Amino acid sequence: MKANYHTHTYRCNHASGTDREYVEYAIQRGIEVLGFSDHSPYCFPDGYYSGFRMTHEQQKEYVESIEALKDEFSGKIKLYIGYEMEYYPEYVDKTVELIKSRKCDYLILGQHYRKTEIGQSSSSTPTESESDLSDYVESVISAIKSGLFFYIAHPDVMNYKGDIDIYREYMTRICQCAKEHDTPLEINLLGLREGRFYPVDEFWRIAAKVGNKAIFGCDAHRPCDVAEEEGIMLGKKYADKFGIEVIEPMQPRFLK
Repeated sequence: MKANYHTHTYRCNHASGTDREYVEYAIQRGIEVLGFSDHSPYCFPDGYYSGFRMTHEQQKEYVESIEALKDEFSGKIKLYIGYEMEYYPEYVDKTVELIKSRKCDYLILGQHYRKTEIGQSSSSTPTESESDLSDYVESVISAIKSGLFFYIAHPDVMNYKGDIDIYREYMTRICQCAKEHDTPLEINLLGLREGRFYPVDEFWRIAAKVGNKAIFGCDAHRPCDVAEEEGIMLGKKYADKFGIEVIEPMQPRFLK
């Protein structure tokens, strides 16, 4: 594994380790390109804060820390500054303005909730509601069409437990839109390492049929998760199982 663009930091309140430790592990394991993509701050109304993302105030320090590491480790590894964020139509434009006000190379989509997270259950909460599934899919499709996102992290994080034919219908729409807009889909190595409900086999059967390209994302929440050998082997085995083409871009799709 030469490149990973899905890397968190302690600022999201559910990861550990210093920024330097992530870089050091990446170098030790032969990573040539490491993208940091911690959970972005978000411009919610009335001061709402979700608790699993960095604050607006931490954004400056996040950028400065990675910029300093870029200089320190120049020649040993290429570092990029990114964010994992959701696409909430009501708030996304203001949030992107905030992110772009400081250094940002790229965004990845991680749709952990549907149209909003205020008063809503997460996408990973089991549901048989077609309405919930529809909201998730519409949000992801809108995100892809916006052109803001380098790739879609764990596109199968929607934990739908209803009719499999309905699931296939909606997820086919995501896969077709992603292919049309040349947006890769992530095989999430965290999900494989921890035996989570995703990656979802049925989703990747659809992706294989549509012909989507995939990216491996470490989804590192600890420095030792970066390019962890078992996770990489599980990822390769999983992609081979469905005949998925895995690509490894050596630079992200930059945020314009």
